[in-house]
Amino acid sequence: MSGCALLSKSIASLESAIGRSLFDRHAHGVNPTAAADELAADIGDRLDLAEAALATARARSADLAGAVRIVGHADFLSEVIAPLLVPLLQAGMRVRLQTADRDSVVEALIDGTFDLGLSAFPVTDRRLRSELVHSEPVLAVAAPAVAARIMAAADLGTAIAEEPMLAYTIERPLIDEWLEVHHLFRATVSPAMVTPDLRGLRALLMVGFGWSVLPAYLCAAELARGDLVEIPAPVGPSTNAYFMVWSPAVLRQPRIAQARQTLITALRQAAPAR
Repeated sequence: MSGCALLSKSIASLESAIGRSLFDRHAHGVNPTAAADELAADIGDRLDLAEAALATARARSADLAGAVRIVGHADFLSEVIAPLLVPLLQAGMRVRLQTADRDSVVEALIDGTFDLGLSAFPVTDRRLRSELVHSEPVLAVAAPAVAARIMAAADLGTAIAEEPMLAYTIERPLIDEWLEVHHLFRATVSPAMVTPDLRGLRALLMVGFGWSVLPAYLCAAELARGDLVEIPAPVGPSTNAYFMVWSPAVLRQPRIAQARQTLITALRQAAPAR
């Protein structure tokens, strides 16, 4: 066997051992990958540490191979999903959470950057699948003084239009849906504050500024303590739906299929926060 062939075979064996490619091959030669740089740094000039470096590389590869990547809205991932991850973590899986808005969730699943998505919006892209997994009450809330001012007014619609509005996006989906369900006019004014993390709205409400519509999981404790007060809904309870979203191809991986089913079951069993 020629020296080049022997070297190629040795590199192939090494790549097989650590489960990662060490070189990007192209017409003009090869370039080392990040994995190769990490392995070289681990080995250094001390060949007696080569086996330890290989073990470290295998561990990295296994860690990545066992990761489940989940993308979704920041507050829902933190407040609802994170506590449900314990069975997956105890089973030895590694979980990677990433926050994103509605459009970014869809993009991340289509391009394969993430495995599973959680969204408060139905997904219509035919390349993806989605399933309703959770419904949560949504409440119009404000600090006690603001809520008292609104509820003392003769007309609810006029009263809330005169207070600063805090919203998830400039399109105000939660607020507009709440207004529509309760037959109140849709104010044309822009929200005083917009943030993709509803916890930011909650923080501003609690210091006495404005009103908003929040899912119950974000304000149940604050309502119980009296830090926030619900603005009574004229018609009755409103809810917001949450969907698990995925690309069919990812379910070929057993760990992703298991993670998906575990989370769907847990979300459906989870009682609404109210």
